[in-house]
Amino acid sequence: MSVLPVPRRVRKLDLTFTDWQWPFAVEQRARIDAHFAEEQRKIPELFDGRVLLGRNHRFDADTLHAEYFETSFASFLAWRDWGHPDKGVFNGFGAGAIRANDGAFVLGEMAANTSNAGKIYFAAGTPDLNDLRGSVVDIVGSVCRETEEETGLAESDYRAAGTWDVIVSTSMVAMIRVLDVDRPGMELKSRIEASLASQTHRELSAIHLVRSIADFDERMPLYVRAFLAAHL
Repeated sequence: MSVLPVPRRVRKLDLTFTDWQWPFAVEQRARIDAHFAEEQRKIPELFDGRVLLGRNHRFDADTLHAEYFETSFASFLAWRDWGHPDKGVFNGFGAGAIRANDGAFVLGEMAANTSNAGKIYFAAGTPDLNDLRGSVVDIVGSVCRETEEETGLAESDYRAAGTWDVIVSTSMVAMIRVLDVDRPGMELKSRIEASLASQTHRELSAIHLVRSIADFDERMPLYVRAFLAAHL
């Protein structure tokens, strides 16, 4: 059994954008392009947009600091699929842990037309250029956007916690914020499922409720299980 990483709780995120060129993306361009073309043959919906990846993360008191740079989704996908060959880079993303008023956490199962098909986790996404506010990477805004896009829940539907659980695991830094919704789990699940049914290009294929460790699924990434184990 894999050892779960330990979440670190912080109150502030200090994430800045820098103009840095990723050597991996330059040196492996031809291989990256070939890899992405092959993935697109499998999943035609994949789009090679621009994303933000991180480096040089550190903790200071109650703050997480990190630098971000811009790269292509194709470069990110190849780096991920090839086992993260550049260990100095990480996927630093925000996630919204939706929690019902009976204590159940709400997770989504990724649809077949996504690059994480079948995985079960919180509303989340690698930040992109839409998350830049000048030189600041706005993870708060990223979580709000991803939560609404994936589940239909707007900011007015939940109360966001004042802290973040940061989990560092395998070239990934997950910044997770609890989003409390004043509805019981089954009712909340039904509401999100109704929202999914109305979406033309849905990212989620199913909704799962987690009330205890007994509800864990091997399709949940380690960081998800680590967060849930600390909160259930």
